[in-house]
Amino acid sequence: MLLSPTPRGARLARLLAVAWMRDHEVPYGVTETATQIVAELAANAAATHGRVAGRSFRLALLYRPDALRVEVTDTRGGELPRTQPARPEGDSGRGLLLVEALADRWGVERGPVPRKTVWAEVALPHL
Repeated sequence: MLLSPTPRGARLARLLAVAWMRDHEVPYGVTETATQIVAELAANAAATHGRVAGRSFRLALLYRPDALRVEVTDTRGGELPRTQPARPEGDSGRGLLLVEALADRWGVERGPVPRKTVWAEVALPHL
C-alpha cells in the first residue's frame, strides 16, 4: 500500500493493517503486536524521520508460515535508523526501542536509492 507522508497517512496505515490482518485471520496476539509496530514505523516514515514532501511511503505485510513481517519503505535513505537511549525529558525517540522490544527480529535495508525499508517480524504461535 502506498500512503501519503502525513500523520493521516500513518493512521491510515495502522487501520489498513488491522483490516488486512483480520481478513487473513492473523492470531489476536500477533495482530496486537504488529499493529503497534506498524504504528511506530509508519509514524517514523510519514511524519518524522523518513518524510519527504510529495513522496509516498509504502507499507507491506507478509504472512509467512512462521512469522508476520511488517515492512515500511520511505524515500529518505541517507541515514539509517538505529536505536538510541531515550532521554527522560524527550517526547520522542522511543519508537525503535518499542519495535525492538515487540518484534522477534527487525532490521533496515537500503535501496533502491533513495529508499530504505525498516522491517520487523513477529513470530506466529505454533499450533
